[in-house]
Amino acid sequence: MIFPSFSNLSPWTYVVIALVLTHVTVASVTIFLHRHQAHRAIELHPAVSHFFRFWLWLTTGTVTREWVAVHRKHHAYVESADDPHSPQVKGISTVVFQGARLYVKEARKAETQEEFGKGTPCDWIENNLYTRFRNVGLILMALIDVLLFGWVGLIIYAVQIVWIPFWAAGVINGVGHYWGYRSFETADASRNILPIGVIMGGEELHNNHHAYRQSARFSSKWWELDIGWLYISLLERLCLATVMRTAPRTCFVAKDIVDVATVKAVLRNRYHVLKLYGANVIGPVLRKELRDTQPRKHLRRLRNWLVREDLDLDVAEREAVDEVLSANQVLRAVVDFKEQLKALMQPTIGKNARVARLQEWCANAEATGIGALREFAMQLRGYSMRQA
Repeated sequence: MIFPSFSNLSPWTYVVIALVLTHVTVASVTIFLHRHQAHRAIELHPAVSHFFRFWLWLTTGTVTREWVAVHRKHHAYVESADDPHSPQVKGISTVVFQGARLYVKEARKAETQEEFGKGTPCDWIENNLYTRFRNVGLILMALIDVLLFGWVGLIIYAVQIVWIPFWAAGVINGVGHYWGYRSFETADASRNILPIGVIMGGEELHNNHHAYRQSARFSSKWWELDIGWLYISLLERLCLATVMRTAPRTCFVAKDIVDVATVKAVLRNRYHVLKLYGANVIGPVLRKELRDTQPRKHLRRLRNWLVREDLDLDVAEREAVDEVLSANQVLRAVVDFKEQLKALMQPTIGKNARVARLQEWCANAEATGIGALREFAMQLRGYSMRQA
């Protein structure tokens, strides 16, 4: 008998087997397709790399070049009409329940593959098996499941088939740009979703990824669980993977002047700096200045408008914000300083000029007499990247 029979196991054993098999697929997606192929955040040993390619062919029929191209285009055109799967544009229900269809539609475009699929495997087995016979792996997987588990194998196979289209194409691409918390004020609507770390291998930390897309590690807070990073760390210990890039760790040091190191840290972590500004300056000023004149719900909405980098205000919303800012000069000042800070982060400014302008920004912020703004400016001078 070529295949052993596992057709008389308990129901819970079959559940565990299905979850383990789908989890291998999840690991293949996050480690191989996403962090290795799409962003080159890690390098993998050829044997490990090919195992992931083979497993994805068996369980999803995914062509590496297509997946990478669609994902890179998502980053290039995030939340725009050209984004392959933005719920902000296409609607949350469309992306969650038809995410796989959106992926297939974009993946089959030759221009998308040509522009965004560069650097992916193009060897004999990729061209003559994995791409040419993409559905053969799925058929083979079905046969293996049935031979191993009998009729229950059909259920296990069905779970394997729908797992990635639903959780990755639907939940991560949809909910991950619609609902959850934000650790960084990126210009897109990305969110972190918890707690589904085991189910999606760390992919649920979507806002963290959009802030540092070339980082091999998606977690940024101590309590965030990135299962994919744990696997990568294990592979690195076994000399089967090499981490190329991770997000920098930041700290505050005592410093009286802005220098090149300060500017470098601010630019590298601009989304974190903007998040801190919203939390430590705009939030406290809003509460202090308007707590006696505005209801709490209105204050929360105002804070979202003034802090969130992903919101585009319509005419009515802009008029409402302008009305509040016109009536409160302190609030107007902290918003203006935020816009000046964002302007300093633009790539058109030279290094030396940026140092001088950030030093001037800090001095002017301290001179306003606004407590929260003054404290933030004093801290910003010492904003640094922690040494590894």
